Amino acid sequence: MRKGRKARQADDAPKRKTDYRNLKNPFPLMKAFSDDHIAKMHEAALDTLENLGVKVLLPAARETFRQGGAKVDESTEMVYIGRDIVQAALASAPKSIPVAGGARDRDIVLELGNLCFQPGAGAPHATDRIKGRRPGTWSDYQDLTRLTQHFDVLHMVPPLIEPQDIPIHLRHYATMEAQMTLTDKVPFVFSRGTPQVEQSFEMLRDFRGLSDAEFHAGAQCYTIINTNSPRTIDIPMAQGLIDFAKAGQVSIVTPFTLMGAMAPITVAGAITLSHTEALAAITLTQLTKSGAPVCYGTFTSNVDMKSGAPVFGTPEHFRASLAAGQLARLIGLPWRSASGSAANSNDVQAANETQFGTWGCLMAGATVIIHAAGWLEGGLTVSYEKLITDMEVLQMVAELCAAGETAGADLGLDAIADVQPSGHFFGTPHTMERYQTEFYEPLVADYSNYGTWQERGAIDANTRATGVWQDILARPNPVKTDDQAVGDLKDYIAKATKAGGAAPVS
Repeated sequence: MRKGRKARQADDAPKRKTDYRNLKNPFPLMKAFSDDHIAKMHEAALDTLENLGVKVLLPAARETFRQGGAKVDESTEMVYIGRDIVQAALASAPKSIPVAGGARDRDIVLELGNLCFQPGAGAPHATDRIKGRRPGTWSDYQDLTRLTQHFDVLHMVPPLIEPQDIPIHLRHYATMEAQMTLTDKVPFVFSRGTPQVEQSFEMLRDFRGLSDAEFHAGAQCYTIINTNSPRTIDIPMAQGLIDFAKAGQVSIVTPFTLMGAMAPITVAGAITLSHTEALAAITLTQLTKSGAPVCYGTFTSNVDMKSGAPVFGTPEHFRASLAAGQLARLIGLPWRSASGSAANSNDVQAANETQFGTWGCLMAGATVIIHAAGWLEGGLTVSYEKLITDMEVLQMVAELCAAGETAGADLGLDAIADVQPSGHFFGTPHTMERYQTEFYEPLVADYSNYGTWQERGAIDANTRATGVWQDILARPNPVKTDDQAVGDLKDYIAKATKAGGAAPVS
């Protein structure tokens, strides 16, 4: 069938070139506190580890600390870590961490100054305008993985939602299969006990055609380790730190503290506690294997003191991110921060909170920003529509990261000379050569005037976002996979499932 004239013209139109895959943070960094005050917070964290200690529930982790020189009280499970041990751990932790994606052009480097985004993660529920709010399913996990793959400005796959229709002792098979066949970005592995972690590593290693030595020689995936504030590292989190350190894979240590609930109510107090816990976890990775890849991280916000519910995108959340960034720069490690929203729907509150929280992360110099798209209800839900509307902002941020000064033809000196005073630039050669590619092309925004918008059905942004994600999911899977590798993966999962899977450790 022959294409119509408009279709041919669209095909022939110049394509705007963008590179959202390799971003560096161009924004001047802000400070929440003076350098002296940040140094005091770091010293307070070291004092806390040395004198008050942390509770470590995993016996093997306590033994690792003991062998590293820490004092351990087995009767209370408390570990007291000397500052010299922590300082040695920080010195051995790598400051730059290359991580391999499923395709080489998806590789990333985690280091201060680089910038990676992730969508919302860890939610038990999914929601969209068509099906409404529901417990997360395997179908939702696949859909959200495909949406993550579609946008270049999302660089890592997080633990999007829990596919609750799959038993937890088999769930890691499903999430790993989706990440290897539906995306070629850096994958996430749940830390739910050594058996599940080792099986996930095996699946990823074999799917990528690596030897065991090659897999362990470089980071291929990552996990997120949340401590149990205040001052507790539980069994699966401690085991995850050990498992990932031994395998040379990335742990992103992220205490999740809420001011006035699991941490002091002040920003400085909450961040000091979070820093204390992060240092303890980082030290465990380095005592397990010197040079193991590990990222610093914090996720600190406040609570609504009337309801007790967590809130995000607040001034306190913003300041906490800034303080965490200062501490990350003090110890020199790449670090993860987080945006997010406590709103219950994809409305103005949700947009404001996510954008304000994201800017806090950007001005703090975060290496990885999670929950930057789609997150609602303080992490209880990932919204399909919100993921799309948030992507508009992330892509515009990426445009600012990619913008540069050339001091050449972009100055438009010829155009200025061509146009007389009180004239216009619409028809100048300079404009005609660039009008199709010079400006950011909106993903979901509608720039038509009110009358035109009404004639087209007066469709709001939330409704337009539905059409965007539906269009993406209607397309064929763009990820190229090796049929033999996919077949071997399915065989592995079938055999492992028949053998009973792997129960999580808690």
